[in-house]
Amino acid sequence: MDSFVIDGPVRLEGTVAVGGAKNAVLPAMTAALLTEGTSRLERVPHLRDTATMAHLLRVLGARVEHAGGTLRIDTSTYDYCEAPYELVKTMRASIYCLGPLLAKKGRAKVSLPGGCAWGPRPVDLHLMGMEKLGARISLSHGYVIAEAPQGLRGAEIFFEISSVGATINVMMAAVLAQGKTTLVNAAREPEVAEIAETLNQAGARIEGAGGYRIEIQGVRELRPLEHAVMADRIEAGTFLIAGMMTGGDVRVEHCRPDHLHALLEKMQQMGAEIEVGDTWVRVHGSSTLQPVDVTTAPYPGFPTDLQAQIMAALARANGVSLVTETIYPDRFTHVPELRRLGAKIRLDGNIAVVTGGQGLSGAPVMATDLRASAALILSAFAAEGRTVISRVYHMDRGYERIEEKFAALGAAIERGRERDPAEV
Repeated sequence: MDSFVIDGPVRLEGTVAVGGAKNAVLPAMTAALLTEGTSRLERVPHLRDTATMAHLLRVLGARVEHAGGTLRIDTSTYDYCEAPYELVKTMRASIYCLGPLLAKKGRAKVSLPGGCAWGPRPVDLHLMGMEKLGARISLSHGYVIAEAPQGLRGAEIFFEISSVGATINVMMAAVLAQGKTTLVNAAREPEVAEIAETLNQAGARIEGAGGYRIEIQGVRELRPLEHAVMADRIEAGTFLIAGMMTGGDVRVEHCRPDHLHALLEKMQQMGAEIEVGDTWVRVHGSSTLQPVDVTTAPYPGFPTDLQAQIMAALARANGVSLVTETIYPDRFTHVPELRRLGAKIRLDGNIAVVTGGQGLSGAPVMATDLRASAALILSAFAAEGRTVISRVYHMDRGYERIEEKFAALGAAIERGRERDPAEV
């Protein structure tokens, strides 16, 4: 297993460019299944998850090539409609193939997803939406079996909970449904608007994406996709937090500052100096960070995918902060590992009480999920001595060449190899 070896403390300085958004490119890849021909996506990062999704598309019969940040997906010959457990268990985003397969082929068999170890993320809302569109849904031996031999029909669909995944999946299914579909209490995250824009460029008729209500007028067919993937707001936020908590001076380029308002507001409250341009943000860290309370919420609130990283920074603040997780209440697997580095954090249900100002010291720690990995790296930069982070394959799921980018900012970080105990 790979590991990261980090020597701290360090002050990060310099410029770093953000890549394409993992949470936008994965559904865009499955959206190609709605078309016939070769779709082309630009700014596609080389990630563990994009490689897994490419493999899944190949299993379905598509031809996929990824080179130089350009992904080509030829769906002219695919006719297999089963997403097997062996692939889906490694990445929850595989559920995104359900809507496109059902809409284009009239059938789909998709394993119930696996993915990160923390917290349940049920697919009930996905299935409810497909049923509202006229699909017959059954569960058998761990698989979702969906059928719509006569095609899907437009409907009004209300989501009891605002869900990014369900909104995107049902929206993709509805673009080829007969008639009009209305999604109410739709997720407002930028990734939803991004997929809608991608589909509209291919001939779909979607209005209101990024708002509470989305209206979709079904069309008979779509052209192959041609789209450049949006900047990854979570990667951008991770670099900005790293610059702030190391007292550094970091400029993040090729990003969307308008997607980062909630984070930038909290960083300014903590004492960071922020400069914002059209496609860049620069952070000047402070030697003394102030405590703040953070509550995760659907966009435009504070993103749950930055909760672990901001907690790492709050462990450096001079006082007590509360971090309340409202999206995934169990998303605190990083807390025991941050404690190993010296952070003082107490859990009370879905609230973490962070008492900052404690000195951090390097230690061996273990990454438990994607964003927890980022929090451990950031804490290691602020810790005295050497930190070894194991199981960094979690990080490779969502960050491209992360150690190279941080090294360019002055971090002493190297990728190593740890022997698995089973190999001894």
